[in-house]
Amino acid sequence: MALSILPKHLALRETFNRRLTLAILLITFSQFNFGFDQQGFAATQAMDSFAKQFGEYNPETKKYFLPPVWLSWFNGINYLGQATGVILGSWVSKRWGRRMCMFTMSLWAVVCATIIITSRTKEQILVARILNYIYIGMELAVVPIFQSEICPPKARGFTVGTYQISLMLGGLCVNLVARGTSSLTGNLPWMIPLGLFYVVPTTVAILIWFIPESPRWLLMKDRPEEAMKVLRELRVGKFEDHEIEAEFAMIVDGLKNTVAQGSFMDIWRGTNLRRTYIVIGANFFLQATGQLFTALYGALFVKSLGTVNPFTITCTIAAVNVSTALLSMALTDRLGRRFMIHFGSVVQIAALMTMGALGTVTPTFGIKSGIIATMVIFNFGYSFGWAPTSHTLSAEVPNMRARDMTYRTASVLNIATQCAVAISMPYLLNPPYAALGSKVGFIFGSIAVASLVFAYFCVPDCAGRSLEDLDWLFEQRIPARKFRSTEINRQQEAEARKLSNDVALEQVEMKQV
Repeated sequence: MALSILPKHLALRETFNRRLTLAILLITFSQFNFGFDQQGFAATQAMDSFAKQFGEYNPETKKYFLPPVWLSWFNGINYLGQATGVILGSWVSKRWGRRMCMFTMSLWAVVCATIIITSRTKEQILVARILNYIYIGMELAVVPIFQSEICPPKARGFTVGTYQISLMLGGLCVNLVARGTSSLTGNLPWMIPLGLFYVVPTTVAILIWFIPESPRWLLMKDRPEEAMKVLRELRVGKFEDHEIEAEFAMIVDGLKNTVAQGSFMDIWRGTNLRRTYIVIGANFFLQATGQLFTALYGALFVKSLGTVNPFTITCTIAAVNVSTALLSMALTDRLGRRFMIHFGSVVQIAALMTMGALGTVTPTFGIKSGIIATMVIFNFGYSFGWAPTSHTLSAEVPNMRARDMTYRTASVLNIATQCAVAISMPYLLNPPYAALGSKVGFIFGSIAVASLVFAYFCVPDCAGRSLEDLDWLFEQRIPARKFRSTEINRQQEAEARKLSNDVALEQVEMKQV
């Protein structure tokens, strides 16, 4: 077979025209709110003013505190809302389009932000966070898929990687705001950071109708003229007419030769079974290797160590996450998904096991500082490996017609894993329960080892491949480690299929004669 050329690097100026750039930027901006929520609440939980408003008074220490049981519910039950949002968002996205899903979820987010800001009891803010996570779930269901469907194949890893970096940028912004407001009095320290929840959905709701719909979604709805028009808008000026027409023909061909699938049972049949396991595994290890420990409880954990200002550390970790995500976004299509995950997992394993080992000795100031350092190193490995690539794999690995159902199923597992980890963390970290402290590094480190084994044997390298090329590779049952080196010539394949059909037709005509 002839060589299917894989790009050695991504030339942004030769790939993104103005229309595509603005569309990607708006979709990416939407994800800021997930970072606002996750890091915003993680930071405010470490504030004395938040504990005074929503916690309980300890007469012995003469301070307000947030009970571990309530923390477990506050950081865990919200994923029930996210699971609902994933199912709802996937349904809206599939039936009414990617833009309609983003519009409706943004309106919902504005309502939830109002409930959060006006909360004065722990019951109200708990319910408000659950409702807000419906928005987060809808976002998870539509953003990576929308991005992967409108960008050129060679830019897919870079583009979908913006999903994770925008989450981290949102976390950095809200941590910096929380660092600045932490010294204020009253409820302002926690209300100002959480007030950022208004900014993103309001902007997206206003601008979403100015970007084009997904051409693949339009084709699935039997609207080929609109699909071709949109594809031209997204490629004009950077691709020749024959290249645009070839890409459109490839999408159409992929849809025609894909059996109409999409039900829950269908994703477990045939070649879809392997693809489903890959996406599910990526989503599980994304959340099970320890990132929620630093994301949700990092500020509280650092505060309990009593070494440095917890908000300084959360800002440092957020800055590391952003810079590493930028690096990985630039390298993912050049180095490939497998290398990114392998390298990142090794760093995670080293950091987590070291963290656990430091927790077994007397906690001197130096030991505590070392534990904090391992948290920073761990986040580097996570942000380089699983964080950006899991979303890319989830968007590109599923079969075209089964993509929504596969992504929805994997996202529900993703959320269930987050829920389990978030609920268990207060009991694992604090007395009078397990009180493991930094020894939880042994637990997450062991899971990280399993993630490395899974990545080596199961995760394919999809860099530079069109979604239609990936369909062919899975149909041919190519091993994961050979995905990037396998040669494909879809034009020859299409001609061979046409010749086969012509021969079959001639045989039928001869029998009739």
